[in-house]
Amino acid sequence: MLTRRHIRVKVLQSVYAYNQRTNPNIDSQEKFLKHSIDQMQDLYLLMIQLLLALQHQADSFLTKSQKKHLATALEKDPSRTFVDNKLLKLIANNTTFSEIIEKKKLNYWHLDGEYVNIIFNELRQLEWYGDYLLKKETTYKEDQNFVIKIFKEVVAPNDKLYEYLEDKRLTWVDDFPLVNTAIVKMLGKLSEKNASSLLVPDIYKNDEDREYALQLFRKVILNEDKLNAQIEGKTPNWDQDRIADVDLIILKMGIAEFLYFPSIPVRATINEYLEVSKEYSTPKSSIFINGILDKIVKEFSENGKLNKIGRGLQ
Repeated sequence: MLTRRHIRVKVLQSVYAYNQRTNPNIDSQEKFLKHSIDQMQDLYLLMIQLLLALQHQADSFLTKSQKKHLATALEKDPSRTFVDNKLLKLIANNTTFSEIIEKKKLNYWHLDGEYVNIIFNELRQLEWYGDYLLKKETTYKEDQNFVIKIFKEVVAPNDKLYEYLEDKRLTWVDDFPLVNTAIVKMLGKLSEKNASSLLVPDIYKNDEDREYALQLFRKVILNEDKLNAQIEGKTPNWDQDRIADVDLIILKMGIAEFLYFPSIPVRATINEYLEVSKEYSTPKSSIFINGILDKIVKEFSENGKLNKIGRGLQ
């Protein structure tokens, strides 16, 4: 679920936080880095659980409608198409998913049900929701497409939900787009055979990515003087203390990858950090960073410092 770019963002945030502390401790900050990454799975599970909460809300709405003193014929015999959605029932009946929700105590939607109400009320106003309810019978594929549409068009763009998640855990703000994309892909592939592995995925693609996150953080912190020395003289119009803090960290992370991560291609490193800078720094930062990293790569190549293994890595 976690991409290399998002790992870089997490490391960037952790290095920045480390530099801002009066008495920084590398072990404590590394622990926070791990925790921040682990929390992505909580957000992923929580967003899936929200879909089940919407289905439960629809069921409660039907029950209340049937009990109304002056219920209409439609209210007395309401559509259960959404309540009986096959994909959502597959999720609800998956024990692996249920057990981890209970283990992590992710009962947010029971405690903060007003956000479920907000999204459900928005959903009820949509014409395509009403059209779906008119269907007497649906296939699994129809139910699947409907849930994906709810997630993409109603859940993910909801501003109130975004504000709520931001208040809960600040780190989720950066995780939100990645998690939403992962969930849409997951919903499109979900079946009885793969439900457990897709509903509760590993955060890291492999052990190499897990090690990369920790090593990148430590290499930048522990080699600060060496990395700073590589930047000196490459910015003729800027002293280091005038370079934006985020830009300086991005430069040091890029140089660390040149020096200490032989399996990562130079161009991949540069391209990734240019994209990170566009999102997390100033509008002109990517041009500045690209120029500095290009100079350093040329210098390292000429001096034999560029330690890259494999074809096409330079």
